[in-house]
Amino acid sequence: MKRRQHLALACFLAAVFAASELIVRPVPVVAGPIAPREGWEIRQSGKSYAALLESLRAAIAAEGMGLVTEAGPTETAKARGVTIPGNRVVGVFRNDFAVRVLGLSTAAMIEAPIRFYVTEGPDGKGWLSWKRPSFVFKPYAAEGGAGLAATASELDAIFLAIATRALAATP
Repeated sequence: MKRRQHLALACFLAAVFAASELIVRPVPVVAGPIAPREGWEIRQSGKSYAALLESLRAAIAAEGMGLVTEAGPTETAKARGVTIPGNRVVGVFRNDFAVRVLGLSTAAMIEAPIRFYVTEGPDGKGWLSWKRPSFVFKPYAAEGGAGLAATASELDAIFLAIATRALAATP
């Protein structure tokens, strides 16, 4: 009987060890570029991921918009011993647009801030992607009417200007 208990314990410990290897061992993360999709703009940059992110921050300020949020898994993954390509979501908006959108559709404000997505390609170069604001606000068109469509169109132009500035060869 004792031998069976030892065997069962050995099997249990082997299973725990195998499972812990799966949890602790870093898993390489490799994803390709974002595929074209409706409502998105996707641009490759000649800049490194870090340089593009820096240029984007400067472009947001230069175009008079506010950098509202930033989030990404890259640094946290690194702290856990996992290396993944650069990946950052940057939320952009401005209070006057917020007030305008709220006056047209309370529900539409859940989409603010509208986000840019900076990703790192296998070559270390940055990619800049974003959903056009007119696409983001499209589900609220019936409620927000022509005013929301005009605001979204204005934001389309600003987001394109930010992207153009961020992607330019010189900051």
